[in-house]
Amino acid sequence: MDIEEPFFLRYYTGHSGRFGHEFLEFEFHADGICRYANNSNYRNENMIRKQMKVTPAVISEVKRIIKDSEILQEDDEQWPQRNSDGKQELEIRLGDKHISFVTSKIASLAEVQRSEDPEGLRVFYYLVQDLKCLMLSLISSHFKIKPI
Repeated sequence: MDIEEPFFLRYYTGHSGRFGHEFLEFEFHADGICRYANNSNYRNENMIRKQMKVTPAVISEVKRIIKDSEILQEDDEQWPQRNSDGKQELEIRLGDKHISFVTSKIASLAEVQRSEDPEGLRVFYYLVQDLKCLMLSLISSHFKIKPI
């Protein structure tokens, strides 16, 4: 995999509700910069913001995860629209491919199965789970904190 190919990934999930604008967002950049933000106003918690630099091997692994998921072949047109429960956004730039998806928050695989595009939404759902686990593992190992 070409380390020099254009690359960017941003994931956001959030809603506005009883405790204000609560969200989780993270980014991976081609140069190894990773950013993480988690804003939960529940019990007057402060926003957590972290930034770190990871090795090219980590960025290559993120690219591999994206390519293996086949998310770049999906289309979000039939996915559930954002609603009062919140939304999820996924933007990926990988080489000459660029995608930007927006859908509602997904609470379970049962919701995925009931959607108009269960196969495409399943790809999205599992990719997001993998990326969140990777980012939270990186945060935990870099900063010795538990962000959740």
